[in-house]
Amino acid sequence: MKKTFIFLVLSLLPFTYQFAQGQTDSTATEPEVVVNKPVRFVWESGYLIDQQTSKISPVNTLESVIQHKFGGMGNGRKDLFGIMAPGANVRIALDYVIAKNLQVGYGLQKKNMYSDFNAKWTPLQQMNTGMPISVSFFGNVAIDGRQKSVWEADQYYHSSDDSAYTKHNYRISNRLSYFASVTVARKVNNWMTIQAGASLSHFNTVPWHQDHDKVGLHVGGRIKVSPQGSLIFNGDFPLQIQSISEQADFTIHPEPNVSFGYEVSTSTHAFQIYVGSNDSLLPQDMMLNNMRKLSWDNFSVGFTITRLWGF
Repeated sequence: MKKTFIFLVLSLLPFTYQFAQGQTDSTATEPEVVVNKPVRFVWESGYLIDQQTSKISPVNTLESVIQHKFGGMGNGRKDLFGIMAPGANVRIALDYVIAKNLQVGYGLQKKNMYSDFNAKWTPLQQMNTGMPISVSFFGNVAIDGRQKSVWEADQYYHSSDDSAYTKHNYRISNRLSYFASVTVARKVNNWMTIQAGASLSHFNTVPWHQDHDKVGLHVGGRIKVSPQGSLIFNGDFPLQIQSISEQADFTIHPEPNVSFGYEVSTSTHAFQIYVGSNDSLLPQDMMLNNMRKLSWDNFSVGFTITRLWGF
């Protein structure tokens, strides 16, 4: 019986090989179908330290955001490199996806009690084939929530001619500021994503030595070092354009904002810890009011936590 079984197995081997070979050949000759769909995991979060990314979650997703920056690191170990220093800033926000690739949000910042109403739209997404980039637009309107007496102080003026300044009469519109940007992003490979963009910031009311408007350039990116971890960075650069400046001497300019850190993410959470050279969490405030020089003493430790909720 044993010999008969072995004989049957050996007899069937040639037929088994021919069948497997035929299956392989037929599979190889079938044309490969490439499905054109958005590239996955271009970004892990809608935030890249101080910048917005092109990521917008599915419709009816709520994103809760906590952003925090500690004081400057100039005192070193005396105040634990700024973590225990005064001057900390925090922003709490909620963002909601109301339609495909369209998000609206609201945030409240401690500094100047800014309330910002914002929107983000990503009309173009990077695809497997065809579209090589993602393009997103972001804008906000912010309201300065400080007391009315601040706006009646002597530092807020408007120019009536080249040499004379007159005091503002307070109006609710004095509190308003605006920010608009366009950003282009690309996932270069499985471990690197970069983005670059341009923006326009505007404050209705500014101190006598500042401009109402500022054009800026922005760069940022991430480098994955593990399945859930990435090195991240961003840079925000206000441009010194004398032809659109209101400054008579053109000598006082906002400083660049440079940040770098580390991101850990899951399917619903993202945690970023970083050091940066600016104390604000509102983009137009960073572009117009950052007077911190690029010195290590002026850097601050910060973190951003985001959480997604599906409805």
